[in-house]
Amino acid sequence: MNKNDLIASIAESAKISKKAAAQSLDGMLATLFAAIKEGKRVTLAGFGTFSIVERAPRTGRNPQTGETVPIPPRRVVKFRPGRELSRKIQ
Repeated sequence: MNKNDLIASIAESAKISKKAAAQSLDGMLATLFAAIKEGKRVTLAGFGTFSIVERAPRTGRNPQTGETVPIPPRRVVKFRPGRELSRKIQ
Protein backbone atom coordinates (compact mmCIF):
# COMPACT_ATOMS: atom_id res chain seq x y z
CA MET A 1 0.00 0.00 0.00
CA ASN A 2 1.39 3.38 -0.94
CA LYS A 3 0.42 6.86 0.26
CA ASN A 4 -2.27 7.35 -2.41
CA ASP A 5 -3.87 4.01 -1.52
CA LEU A 6 -3.83 5.00 2.15
CA ILE A 7 -5.44 8.37 1.38
CA ALA A 8 -8.18 6.67 -0.67
CA SER A 9 -8.83 4.19 2.13
CA ILE A 10 -9.02 6.95 4.76
CA ALA A 11 -11.37 8.99 2.58
CA GLU A 12 -13.66 6.02 2.04
CA SER A 13 -13.79 4.85 5.66
CA ALA A 14 -14.23 8.37 7.08
CA LYS A 15 -16.61 9.42 4.28
CA ILE A 16 -14.59 12.54 3.50
CA SER A 17 -12.97 13.83 0.32
CA LYS A 18 -9.58 12.59 -0.78
CA LYS A 19 -8.26 16.15 -0.44
CA ALA A 20 -9.35 16.31 3.21
CA ALA A 21 -7.89 12.84 3.84
CA ALA A 22 -4.59 13.89 2.24
CA GLN A 23 -4.43 17.07 4.36
CA SER A 24 -5.16 15.05 7.50
CA LEU A 25 -2.52 12.46 6.71
CA ASP A 26 0.07 15.12 5.84
CA GLY A 27 -0.70 16.96 9.08
CA MET A 28 -0.36 13.79 11.13
CA LEU A 29 2.93 12.87 9.46
CA ALA A 30 4.34 16.39 9.94
CA THR A 31 3.45 16.24 13.63
CA LEU A 32 5.02 12.78 13.98
CA PHE A 33 8.20 13.89 12.19
CA ALA A 34 8.53 17.00 14.38
CA ALA A 35 8.02 15.06 17.62
CA ILE A 36 10.46 12.31 16.64
CA LYS A 37 13.05 14.86 15.51
CA GLU A 38 12.84 16.49 18.97
CA GLY A 39 13.59 13.09 20.50
CA LYS A 40 10.08 12.54 21.85
CA ARG A 41 8.50 9.13 21.94
CA VAL A 42 5.31 8.82 19.87
CA THR A 43 2.84 6.12 20.91
CA LEU A 44 -0.24 5.24 18.90
CA ALA A 45 -2.35 2.97 21.10
CA GLY A 46 -2.90 -0.40 19.47
CA PHE A 47 -0.48 0.37 16.63
CA GLY A 48 2.96 0.93 18.10
CA THR A 49 5.65 3.28 19.37
CA PHE A 50 8.20 5.32 17.45
CA SER A 51 11.34 6.41 19.30
CA ILE A 52 14.88 7.61 18.64
CA VAL A 53 17.83 5.44 19.59
CA GLU A 54 21.50 6.33 19.50
CA ARG A 55 23.75 3.92 17.63
CA ALA A 56 27.28 3.77 18.95
CA PRO A 57 30.26 4.24 16.64
CA ARG A 58 31.62 0.99 15.26
CA THR A 59 33.91 -0.38 12.61
CA GLY A 60 32.62 -1.95 9.43
CA ARG A 61 34.29 -3.66 6.53
CA ASN A 62 34.29 -2.71 2.86
CA PRO A 63 33.22 -5.95 1.14
CA GLN A 64 35.15 -5.17 -2.06
CA THR A 65 38.54 -4.40 -0.50
CA GLY A 66 38.26 -5.95 2.97
CA GLU A 67 39.42 -2.63 4.43
CA THR A 68 37.99 -1.62 7.81
CA VAL A 69 35.91 1.54 7.76
CA PRO A 70 34.84 3.60 10.77
CA ILE A 71 31.07 4.05 11.03
CA PRO A 72 30.16 7.21 12.98
CA PRO A 73 27.50 7.35 15.71
CA ARG A 74 24.01 8.22 14.56
CA ARG A 75 20.41 8.57 15.64
CA VAL A 76 17.87 6.20 14.08
CA VAL A 77 14.12 5.76 14.39
CA LYS A 78 12.98 2.59 16.10
CA PHE A 79 9.45 1.19 15.78
CA ARG A 80 8.01 -1.21 18.28
CA PRO A 81 4.64 -2.70 17.26
CA GLY A 82 1.80 -2.54 19.76
CA ARG A 83 0.13 -5.59 21.24
CA GLU A 84 -2.98 -5.29 19.06
CA LEU A 85 -0.96 -4.97 15.84
CA SER A 86 1.20 -7.94 16.83
CA ARG A 87 -1.86 -10.08 17.46
CA LYS A 88 -3.48 -9.15 14.14
CA ILE A 89 -0.46 -10.12 12.03
CA GLN A 90 0.02 -13.54 13.59
